[in-house]
Amino acid sequence: MNEAKQERLKKTFNAQNVIAALAIDQRGAMKKMINKYKKAASEDIIEFKKLVAKELTPYTSSILLDPEYGLPATKQNDPASGLLLAYEKTGYDATVPGRLPDLINEWSVRRLKEAGADACKFLLYYDIDEDKEINDQKHAFVERIGSECIAEEIPFFLELVSYDASGIDAKSEEYAKIKPHKVNEMMKEFSKEKYHVDVLKVEVPVNMAFVEGYSEDTVVYTKKEAASYFDEQSTSTNLPFIFLSAGVSATLFRDTLRFAKEAGSTFNGVLCGRATWADGIPVFIQEGKDAAIEWLHTQGKKNIDELNEVLEETATPIQL
Repeated sequence: MNEAKQERLKKTFNAQNVIAALAIDQRGAMKKMINKYKKAASEDIIEFKKLVAKELTPYTSSILLDPEYGLPATKQNDPASGLLLAYEKTGYDATVPGRLPDLINEWSVRRLKEAGADACKFLLYYDIDEDKEINDQKHAFVERIGSECIAEEIPFFLELVSYDASGIDAKSEEYAKIKPHKVNEMMKEFSKEKYHVDVLKVEVPVNMAFVEGYSEDTVVYTKKEAASYFDEQSTSTNLPFIFLSAGVSATLFRDTLRFAKEAGSTFNGVLCGRATWADGIPVFIQEGKDAAIEWLHTQGKKNIDELNEVLEETATPIQL
């Protein structure tokens, strides 16, 4: 990584060289959340992102937004934290196999940088066991983005979300048994130098709802087995890696980070979204802007503060 890339990457760190970032680049998922209360309008999404960014950014090391709805949120008071911008289109075309990736048509890495991004983030759905023809397309796609990021001297954050191409439900017991393989093997693949990835944003390698002591019903992994998968994950890459919250509760996410640390994980931070702000959406939609600001000042900030405290105890500083 050259000096220009390093300086931009440092803008996403906190004082401890840990990434304590807030993700609010959700688009399709946010529409679904709002639709529970009313038909989601673009204005609702834009305004909520602006509120979250303004009220919570001061307590994070960096914030992830999207250029489709999130740009107005970047044009408020100059934040103390860094800015990541998403490059992918939201969701995927379910009518064709492979969950193939796509870019926002009118954007490029150059344009993301010109819009103020300190880093580019791209989300890829990936099944290490899928047909070679499909995975080759994904490999080439990521190689192109990596090359763009090198040309623009901007860090490349690759978010990897595992799935099973045969259709196994990712929340099921059956998937929990194969999740460690899916997650850790794809990390090995995208740690290869040809992709020019700078930071991996990944799932934890187990479904904590099936871990002994955390499960309310079926146990798939003993604590010892689960810990071994976290340890294996750390040896799967030589890159900095951070955890996504995957929509779990703030409490479970914090407990997961503590478990990861105890298991020997060397994760370097988080890029946490819904676990932090999701409960603010019904407040915003049903009670209005002022009530949402109050929620963000209190419960939203509390979620960030508690997560930051856990990160101080658990995350490994990044060495450049």
